[in-house]
Amino acid sequence: MTTQDLGKLGESLAENYLSLKGFQIIDRNVRFKKWEVDLIAEHTDKIIMIEVKARQTGVIGEPWRAVTRAKQRQIIKVADHYIKQRGMEKEVRFDIVSIIHHSYGTHIEHIPDAFYPC
Repeated sequence: MTTQDLGKLGESLAENYLSLKGFQIIDRNVRFKKWEVDLIAEHTDKIIMIEVKARQTGVIGEPWRAVTRAKQRQIIKVADHYIKQRGMEKEVRFDIVSIIHHSYGTHIEHIPDAFYPC
């Protein structure tokens, strides 16, 4: 499986997982300049910006650890543009969905409030 295929699969798994938890996915792969937010959802009267990280192994660490401070800043910029462009006034939250998917199964970890704008 290519990295690109794994990324698409991870986003699909995350979307299904979050939908079962009551999240309403309102947008996917939202871009601003060269940056992207994987999923945007509404849940409990908040807008949730979701970064999905999928790996085939946890040997090098949990996938969520790859969401560096630099990546967080990029997601925040996309979120700011998205919210302003649509005139949204709801509170915004930043979550990560960390997925390890291999032949033995799939492990999904949802991390609400994974980071905050500074």
